[in-house]
This record gives sequence, structure tokens and C-alpha cells, in this order.
Amino acid sequence: MQFYLNGYRPGDPFTEDPHPSVAERPEGLPEEVDVLIVGCGPAGLVLAAQMANFPHIRTAVIDRRDGPLEVGQADGVAVRTVEMFEAFGLAGRLVDEAYWVNEVSFWRPDPDDETRINRTGRVLDTEEGLSEFPHVIVNQARMLAYLRDHMERSASRLRPLYGLHAGELEVDTSGSSEYPVTVTLQHLKESQETGERSTIRAKYVVGCDGSRSGIRTAIGRELVGDPMNQSWGVMDILAVTDFPDIRLKCAIYSANQGNILIIPREGGYMVRLYIELDAVRDQDMLANRSASPEKLAAVANRIMHPYTLEVKDVGWWSVYEIGQRLCAKFDDVPVAEMPTRIPRVFIAGDACHTHSAKAGQGMNVSMADAWNLGWKLGGVLSGTARPELLHTYSEERQKIAEELIEFDREFARMFSAPPKRSGGGDAGVDPEEFQRYFVAQGRFTAGTATRYAPSMITAEATSQHLAEGFPLGMRFHSAPVIRLADAKPVQLGHVARADGAWRLYVFADRNDPASPDSPVRELCDFLESDASPLNRFTPADADPDSVIDVRAVFQQGHRDLAVDTMPSILLPRKGRLGLIDYEKVFCPDPKAGDVFELRGVDRETGCMILVRPDQYVSHVLPLRGYEELTDFFAGILVEAR
Repeated sequence: MQFYLNGYRPGDPFTEDPHPSVAERPEGLPEEVDVLIVGCGPAGLVLAAQMANFPHIRTAVIDRRDGPLEVGQADGVAVRTVEMFEAFGLAGRLVDEAYWVNEVSFWRPDPDDETRINRTGRVLDTEEGLSEFPHVIVNQARMLAYLRDHMERSASRLRPLYGLHAGELEVDTSGSSEYPVTVTLQHLKESQETGERSTIRAKYVVGCDGSRSGIRTAIGRELVGDPMNQSWGVMDILAVTDFPDIRLKCAIYSANQGNILIIPREGGYMVRLYIELDAVRDQDMLANRSASPEKLAAVANRIMHPYTLEVKDVGWWSVYEIGQRLCAKFDDVPVAEMPTRIPRVFIAGDACHTHSAKAGQGMNVSMADAWNLGWKLGGVLSGTARPELLHTYSEERQKIAEELIEFDREFARMFSAPPKRSGGGDAGVDPEEFQRYFVAQGRFTAGTATRYAPSMITAEATSQHLAEGFPLGMRFHSAPVIRLADAKPVQLGHVARADGAWRLYVFADRNDPASPDSPVRELCDFLESDASPLNRFTPADADPDSVIDVRAVFQQGHRDLAVDTMPSILLPRKGRLGLIDYEKVFCPDPKAGDVFELRGVDRETGCMILVRPDQYVSHVLPLRGYEELTDFFAGILVEAR
């Protein structure tokens, strides 16, 4: 993290100086905003945290609750989500507090006595080298607290407004209004209407208001799908047990008593149980809605025999039904009108897709929705990106949600099916088959399997051979490097903050970068020229890396290169004092693994890797692909000069 760019000041360096607009902001609910975010769940607060990093953009965040969520339901944080939190500077707090899911244990009926269960396998939860971060478990309410803290420390000083329910919504599609979306808000206290109404006008509205989304209804979208008629109980408990794997994530199959998924919680003592409820054996409980922690604990003991579980305290519990439902589109523009109309209203998270909780995808995919949309809104409202960019949100995320629904349907089916007997002949699922499926789908559940199709922001893979380990459309896979200026070992991906900037990573060829005929030096000369996309698309009053941030990775060791021989584009002057940024140049870290070998970068030719603000690879280009680079940006960004 860098700070003191515009002068030293005492106090917490992670709390930014407030933007000048903060002093002009009215108390309470404004009449007009650039972005109105409805809902303070995971999607809403990730979007708010992203918009807080654009303090010149006026953002309001509302929620119908009286205050922040105190006890969350979601808990699994995929490695890709932890990577995202790193971009906000929050990963350290997250992983320090969380339970780390290192391994998964599988249990099935004992072949010699099917009334008993025994352990049949134990595997790594996440494959080696998939991420520098672990898969973790932490209370959703704590994650939301981290995001609110980030918002309040940002230059925007953004805080949610509670006790407000979005009612009627109207969109002026004439194109003549600066604030075309009008939302009527009902004021609530303890979830009851007070009779007070307010109106707010916005350039864009985002509904992050859950599966019963009023914003979704207002734009004529609906969730389509069928429930699977499978009921599950879930409990966060403190318990005494003789079950040996209580501090491991476990998938437990019993012969005919049901199944359990065990998720240890943070803090060393609490554990979450997902307990399958049988439609016949537990019929009275389900039909009469008489479930209780005591009854759920009895079902758990029934499944875990011969082990016992004595519940001492219950932090939270519920009963839910599995269902997979999906919206056809995530914004307010009909497909036929896309060529002539820009979206003004969006939906994200549970407002667009719902599914089971056991694969741990809901919160993670919802947050990814929000980050995908946030940087696009930031670029368009800042005037640096073309408004057509906003069409890519629904195009990209609806496809990912379709893949999630299909995965979740199969995952839930396999986990809920009875175990196949050793003799075969029944319609059950072999628990070993489920274990193999879990391992095979590891990248999907880790959140790293997302791959965006070619579009205005993802190029065709014409030069993919130059960097096989950075697949186009997939997240930029970080790797260890040494920073040249101070010899600090760092993760290359961690230089990317959630600040809306594109990253251009220049991976050098073998030549001495100080040589006049070095391809990297020639590239840097081009990037400083008038024809450069940096000059064409960066506002004159902005820092040189605010729209396109150039970083270089050389093949030489960090002691074999001199900082003062680096091209000036890699030593940019920034801020009101014109200070030099020394953190743009990196070298391989032989102790941790050479980045060129780890990511399959061509050593002879080198290449450019262009990465979107949400850390997905947009383009792979040869070092002399100047025209291709400029043309690609011309389809996305707005001429500034």
C-alpha cells in the first residue's frame, strides 16, 4: 500500500483525506445521486466499496434494515474472493480472523455394518498453486463490516442509509434527463412503514436486494426455475462430540439416515452443520414447520452414528429448501433495444440467481457480480470509458450464473442422493464418485474457473502462445516476484488495487533493458509518445497511471539491474508534488519460483498482458503490438486529448 503521495500527515495512513465533495454533501438522503445501490448484503457492499474508490462519483447505499447485519448466513469465502478483498486492502484482516479450509474429509457407511459411518478419504480442499490465498470461513457479517470500514476510511466517506425500502421505480428512456431513474423510498422503523416517503433521482440504480428483489420486479425481470423439493437444516453450534474430524470440512453419507456437510467456523470452537431432512422420516417436522435446534441435533446424531454430538449453544439456525432459479438478463434493456439504449438499472447477487448453499457459491458469485459492474460504472461516470461498456455486465455475469446453476444442480443432486450399495444395482451415488467430482470441480468452487468470452473487453486468443499461464478471459493468476527498487518479495497480482485502472504488465524478453534496441525500451518509448494510449485516454489533470497502469517484469535478477537506467514511463511522477513512483518494476524471485516459468511466458520474445480493473486478462500481445493495443483501447475508452 502506498500513501503520503500528496504530503505527509500524522495519523492512520490508511484513512484517506476526504474528497472536497464530502463537505458539500447534504445530511441524510440526497435528492440526486450518480449511483443508487439498494441493499447492504455482500453484493451491495462490494459495489459500494468499489464506488467509494471513485469519490467524485456521488453514491448512495440504502437498506430496509434498521442497521448493519449482525449475524450472517453465508460463510464460505472462495480463494478468488480473497484475491478480490486483497484489491481493497482487506485480505489480511480476513485470513487472520477466518478458519482455513485446508482439507476435506469424506465419510460413508461401513460396508460391514451400514448403521455406522467411517472415513473413506481425505483430500486437499484447494489444489496446490491455485492461489496464494486459502479458502476460508468467516461470518458474513464480519466481511460486511470490513467493507463498511473500507468505505468509511475512503476519500468518499461513504456510509449506508438504513430504514429505507425502494418502492416504485421509473426510468425515463427519452435520453433527455440527466437523472433518468426515479425511485420512491418508504421509510421504515423496525421493518414497519412509518408513512414517510422520499424520492431520489439517479443516473444508475443497482438492485442488490435479494431473491425477493423489488428492483428486479420493477424492471420486469423474474427468477425462473424449479425447486428441488429438498429440505435442509443448518446450524452454527458449539458442541461436544467424539466425532474425530469435527475441525475438518466433512461430507458425510449415511446408509439411510441422510447426509451432513460439516463446515468448521472461525474461532476454534464453532461448527456449522448442513443437515439433510428426510421427506418421510422428518415429515411431521417439515409439514408442521416445527423444526428446532433440538430436533435438528437429533437428526445429526442419527446420521453420524456411532458418534454423538451434544449441542451446548446455538449461534444461528434455519431450515431452507434447495432451488435453482435464474434471470434471463441482469439489466433493464430488452435485447432488441441494446444497440440504441444504455442500461440504467441493474440487478446483482440473489436478485438474479438463487441456488443451494452447500457448494459455498452464493455470496462469492454475488460479490463477483458487483465487482464486475462497479469498475464499469466508475469508468463510464468518470468519463474515461464508453457507455456501451455497461452492456457487458449482463452479457458476462448471466453466462457465469448459468454455469453456476448447472453446477449447483449436479452438486446438490449428488450430495443429496442415497449412497450406492457396494453390490450396485440401485440409483444412488457412489460416495467415492462424489469425492472425485468434488476434486474435479475444485477450480469452479474456488472461483478461479470463470472465463469470459471474447467481447469489446476480451480479445481473441491470437497471441495466447506467448503466455500460456495467463489465459484470456480468466483472472490474472498472481505469482511471486522481487520489486527492483527495494528488493522486497511481493505478489505481482497484489499491485492491482480496486481503483478502476487497467494494468498493462510488460514481460520483457532476454535483452538488456538498458540497450537502445531493447524491445521493451522501444515499447516504453512508444508509451510515452503522443500516439500512446496513455496519452490519448488519460485526462490531462490525472496521474499518468490513473487509467492505464504500466508495470514491467524483467528476466534479470534484481541486483543485475539499476533503477536509474529504467525508462521514465516506469518511474512516473505523480501527485501534486510530482513524486516518483518506484514500485513499477519487478524481477523474478528464484526462491519462490520464476514467474516466467510459472506462467509460461515466452522468454525469447516477451509479451504484454493487459488486465481489466477486476483482474481478468483482456489481451495478450507481442511487445511490438503497439497498434493492436491502441485499437483495443479505442473500442473501450474515451479520447481525453
